[in-house]
Amino acid sequence: MRILIVRHADPNYEIDGLTEKGTREVALLTKRLCKEKIDHFYCSPLGRARATIAPTLRALGTEAVICDWLKEFNYSHIQLPYEQNPSGGWDILPEYMNESEILYSPTEWREAPIIKGTQKLADYDWVCHEFDALLEAHGYRREGRIYRAERPNHDTILLACHFGLGAVLLSHLMFCSPYSLWQHTCLAPTSVTTAYTEERRKGIASIRLSAIGDTSHLFEIEPISFSGRFCECFTDDTRHD
Repeated sequence: MRILIVRHADPNYEIDGLTEKGTREVALLTKRLCKEKIDHFYCSPLGRARATIAPTLRALGTEAVICDWLKEFNYSHIQLPYEQNPSGGWDILPEYMNESEILYSPTEWREAPIIKGTQKLADYDWVCHEFDALLEAHGYRREGRIYRAERPNHDTILLACHFGLGAVLLSHLMFCSPYSLWQHTCLAPTSVTTAYTEERRKGIASIRLSAIGDTSHLFEIEPISFSGRFCECFTDDTRHD
């Protein structure tokens, strides 16, 4: 089985829709996706994700299942040591990361003070539970660090969602802390992340990523959006915090 995780196009967060640039990105993404063999579509309920995948669905004459758990990961308010007011808490400053090694542990990150006992941890577990239920419905049941290939297949499923949420899904597939992905990757708008099952022994499957945040459909036509990134140099006139 193949899993495609697609981030929405360049967002206009004020209207939960797309910018003009995002609309141009969607046209290029649609050309790419229409060339793929995609058997099942799943989509976040948020407008920017639905607007991103809608042209592909129309072109293919199909529909997507809207999944509430694919909406952007919840910004639970957490008081960080360096802040006066609560914040989202999953997008933290490097100096705090440097003092919090526990955040990078595949298992102990759950015990970090900024997440233990919070709604954000409950939300993470809910998303992962629903993701596993979806994969099991498609023939792959999670068991520890493997998936039981109960009905192995060559289907492709596509999940149209968001950067923060996509990082949650990837951390679950890769058995790592979500902070490793939240802090050290950037899934650009309309990027496509591809994962495959590998069944090297009958009935036992693992997941391998072949592409993370691929935006090759935009090359030479539409510059990659800055959305989701921070300034490359502190003196840059781009997003700081």
